[in-house]
Amino acid sequence: MVTLGLLAILTAGLASTAWAGNWPTWRGPAGKAVSTETGLPVRWSDTENIAWKAQLRGLGVSSPIVWDDRVFVTSQLGGGESRKGPRLFQAGDAAAAGEHALGGGASNISAGGQSATFLVTAFTRATGERLWEYQLESEGPLQPVHEKHNLASSSPVTDGRRIYAWFGTGQLVAIDMKGGLAWKKNLAAEHGAFDIQWGHSSSPALYRDTLILLSFQASNGWLLALDSASGKVRWKVPAPKGVTSYSTPCVVETSGSAEILVNSSEGLAGHDLSTGERLWFITESNRFPIPTAVHHEGIIYTSRGYRSGPFMAIRPGGRGDISQSHVLWKVETGAPYTSSIIHYEGLIYMVGDVGIATVADAASGRRVWQQRIDGVYTASPVAGDGKVYLLSEDGATIVLSAGPEPRILARNKLTARQLASPAVAGGRLFIRSDDTLFAIGK
Repeated sequence: MVTLGLLAILTAGLASTAWAGNWPTWRGPAGKAVSTETGLPVRWSDTENIAWKAQLRGLGVSSPIVWDDRVFVTSQLGGGESRKGPRLFQAGDAAAAGEHALGGGASNISAGGQSATFLVTAFTRATGERLWEYQLESEGPLQPVHEKHNLASSSPVTDGRRIYAWFGTGQLVAIDMKGGLAWKKNLAAEHGAFDIQWGHSSSPALYRDTLILLSFQASNGWLLALDSASGKVRWKVPAPKGVTSYSTPCVVETSGSAEILVNSSEGLAGHDLSTGERLWFITESNRFPIPTAVHHEGIIYTSRGYRSGPFMAIRPGGRGDISQSHVLWKVETGAPYTSSIIHYEGLIYMVGDVGIATVADAASGRRVWQQRIDGVYTASPVAGDGKVYLLSEDGATIVLSAGPEPRILARNKLTARQLASPAVAGGRLFIRSDDTLFAIGK
């Protein structure tokens, strides 16, 4: 019995170690997009260092997430209307630079349709075997979106008990780890149409047992908190009319409480997690606010989005207009349009829309180095093991050596379109293309 007890303890310890590297949101543990793992891959290609790849039945640009021995990803089958819109690459031929429509402009996306099927698919982390797939039929009208994505753009989030997936129709589902429905809601039917100009993209945020959803649409807007176990509304805060956002909210712990940071077209704001009340704000107009903030040791680092916008460091805990009291530093220009910045080992890393990588000192915002690396970038960087990964839309990934000197370790290329940010878990990178999930590494 003693031997069996020791064996059980050892087995539990090994299991805990094997699955320690969870990546529960598109921004990773604590929303920082940083992994503490070692031995992460440096080089790969279509034929090199691919552990496995799995075909997805639908299309999408949401990021994969990882919990224990499973990888989860969302996608869309059929339906929907896409529209040509602004491109990141504007100095010449965007297609030649690697910027293309979702699925190459596949007919099942661009031809329109009155209905769609949304998918949440679970794969084994070790081999890529499909374990289960939950299907959700669309409800209500399908809003037109930018041709580079569809209504499966919001990334899922998990707490290890349920996976929460949100789609551009406003439909939200909570699915248990075996693929069964825990609860579902149609937030468009309950709270107003999802009609933002280029299609909804904000992902759910999860803090303990609270699911936080940001829906700043064209005709109405709100910040909503739900009980994660039941889906019941805890609070709802309306947004000023005409204020929009494509960004995902970020939760930052402060002394004795937590704040929700919102990036919107009217500026930045911090909301109380328990009530939704707006605590502080910075007024600053922005046409297309997309990036999401990160935080490190109590400091918020964020950019605003749109073309070469500002980025800054903010001390939370303020009240009212904090533009003069809590902004530690601010750089007025140079941040990416869509991708978010990250903080890693004292430095801020970012990559501009058309391939200019910038590294800044996190304490001051001062530029440390800047270099053109080419490519078109929508995915946000991730970091770990002394490396920073930058994914270009044309399938290239630049692997930087973290630090104050510009050193490129590798330029890797997949035959894939990469708009989703990767997940990092178990010594591997999980990269999602329009219709394929890749596990990169041993």
